[in-house]
Amino acid sequence: MEGTIRCAANYVPLSPISFLERSAVVYRDRLSIVYGDHVKFTWKETHERCVKLASSIVSRFGISRGDVVAVLDPNIPEMYELHFAVPMAGAVLCTLNIRHDSAMVSTLLKHSSAKLIFVDHQFLDVAKAAIEIMSKSDIIPKIVLIPDSGQLPNSDIIEYESLLVMGSLDFEIKRPKDECDPITLNFTSGTTSSPKGVVYSHRGAYLNSLAAVLLNEMRSMSVYLWTVPMFHCNGWCLTWAVVAQGGTNVCLRGVTAKGIFKCVSQFRVTHMGGAPTVLNIIINAPETERAPLWGKVTVMTGGAPPPSQVVLGMEKLGFDVVHAYGLTETYGPGTVCAEKPEWDSLPLETKAKLKSRQGVNHLGLEEVDIKDPVTMKSVPWDAKTFGEAMFRGNTVMNGYLNDTRATHEAFKDGWFRSGDLGVRHSDGYIELKDRSKDIIISGGENISTIEVESVLFRHPAVLEAAVVGRPDDHWGVTPCAFVKPKEGYEFTSEKLIGYCRKYLPRYMAPRTVVFRELPKTSTGKTQKFVLREQAKAMGSLPLSGKSKL
Repeated sequence: MEGTIRCAANYVPLSPISFLERSAVVYRDRLSIVYGDHVKFTWKETHERCVKLASSIVSRFGISRGDVVAVLDPNIPEMYELHFAVPMAGAVLCTLNIRHDSAMVSTLLKHSSAKLIFVDHQFLDVAKAAIEIMSKSDIIPKIVLIPDSGQLPNSDIIEYESLLVMGSLDFEIKRPKDECDPITLNFTSGTTSSPKGVVYSHRGAYLNSLAAVLLNEMRSMSVYLWTVPMFHCNGWCLTWAVVAQGGTNVCLRGVTAKGIFKCVSQFRVTHMGGAPTVLNIIINAPETERAPLWGKVTVMTGGAPPPSQVVLGMEKLGFDVVHAYGLTETYGPGTVCAEKPEWDSLPLETKAKLKSRQGVNHLGLEEVDIKDPVTMKSVPWDAKTFGEAMFRGNTVMNGYLNDTRATHEAFKDGWFRSGDLGVRHSDGYIELKDRSKDIIISGGENISTIEVESVLFRHPAVLEAAVVGRPDDHWGVTPCAFVKPKEGYEFTSEKLIGYCRKYLPRYMAPRTVVFRELPKTSTGKTQKFVLREQAKAMGSLPLSGKSKL
């Protein structure tokens, strides 16, 4: 159109860095971070600390635009600050899973070509061993230690606060030249395969952060409790969403029911998040560890489809559950089960079932659909026809680091293919039924492990459950349930199978029940590939047993 131009006056590359710069003015004296009873910062102080840290990263270690800086930290204030300081230095933040062993950490450091790694004292030995493994690599990252309060700095490793005070407030922040420049690198959890390096852009992080604010209905100066790992999808982008509203970050090193209830009460928490396993911890907390909620607490859940009984249990306690769905490749949340007023008049169990669906795309994502992966046609909205959940929009990853083939495969036909199977209901809401590799085909019938698990969760004695396929001489494969019972309960596999047959067609009910702890990733996802191997090793011989662990 004649007379229009794009220039510095009307175009600035989008970046979450601007959220911090704004809050340092608007909310300058408001609490930005609290950690325990002694660590407290304001937004003015947090901004200054991040600028100085960015300055030191560049001047002390020679980090330049596009370099990768890794971090191996739990949910502590330093981890939060690095989400701004590293991008301010023009670098890319790579957050590592704190449950990885040295071998995996060394693999990821090498794959990312990280030049620097910030390490919490709790994981220093892991990091040192990882770097020892990398001794012959071209790039060996330097270590910056985050010590505990009583620890003296190590003479041969620079300490976090010492590095920070070296920095200058006059440092010129290196904003992205292009909003699609990378801001972070997140490795997939590796529940089903080797982790891939997922590249996030400044633009995608900016948009998904605002979407997180909207879908969580976060007002200004909300108080957010960190029970989602910041290393996982950058805390579902809440690391940047909280600052956008001038909220307060309540840091929590470890997730326990007692710690959660204490923080909610002490700091008047308004929002938090967690996988269904975290919600389960809250629901099953003993009375001695609970505290009454001071008011409305909104909990965003995702990472794995939450059974409706878990949603129901949380809401009975007074929490308001927001169900989101996404993947590392979609910056965490990509959809939200947007609640409708007419649901309020429904029975609680019915409402909980509706809220356990994955819902619709949030405002930052262009579109989500359930499609036939071969024809790419949308499935009917009949809640029956299976298809693959697919995404397209500005909050989908740039791609996989150093893996062009995998990137092209993921983006085939112009959609990001999730690998999740689901259906679409008549109201347009999607509902997942399984991962494509988790679906059980028994005697020609498709069995959704999620549906079987939802029935198991309804049993009053079941704390956790996961269903996989087990070889069967007649049917090919049959459902095998791995169950962790609640304390004080003892029951037989036969009784639990009988219970399932009351609510499921006979072919869908588990033929085998194994009582055990469920292997999980640090983000709360059950490692079904481990359980599948165990089920395969059982062969097809019948099993029976009691729930006593």
